[in-house]
Amino acid sequence: MQAFTKITGIVAAMDRANVDTDQIIPKQFLKRIERSGFGQYLFFDWRFNEDGSPNPSFELNLARNRDASILIARRNFGSGSSREHAVWALDDYGLRSIIAPSFADIFYNNCFKNGTLPIQLTEQQIEDLFQRHSAHAQFTLTVDLEQCTVTDGQGFEAAFVVEPFRRHCLLHGLDDISLTLKNVDKITEYERTHPVLS
Repeated sequence: MQAFTKITGIVAAMDRANVDTDQIIPKQFLKRIERSGFGQYLFFDWRFNEDGSPNPSFELNLARNRDASILIARRNFGSGSSREHAVWALDDYGLRSIIAPSFADIFYNNCFKNGTLPIQLTEQQIEDLFQRHSAHAQFTLTVDLEQCTVTDGQGFEAAFVVEPFRRHCLLHGLDDISLTLKNVDKITEYERTHPVLS
């Protein structure tokens, strides 16, 4: 898993509440067995017209949001089904951090297990970010997991809270498998001293 320490990146603004995982990655694209390659299908039904051409009015297709690595959105982001593919698609597209007032629980947990940082700020702070985004041709933020702050270098600064163990894992790029492998010597020794009886 890719570690997350500090990024400064272009911000895309999605002024929508209750963005669900069925829209983040539609069901027809869930047949792949690897974790990569999902970015091209991110928000597919919103990003593209029926003829396959880009929808010029969709947020991520706007020139100002191109190459964004941070997404701001409204409340309850990631609701709906529990598909982990939603985080895979966001990450593969290049979105490393999602900032919203609230997240669906399973989506929130999946973010940390896949190297994406979900940040909860207040409704007022999110509204401030949307207004700042609107006021700039291209808006950037710095997300610092070491300091647990979000700043724009122009007066906006907000602190956020991350559970310490999750923060540690994300800072060091440790997913569940990596955490298990840190104990491989102990596991090997246990298996050696506890043979399977046939």
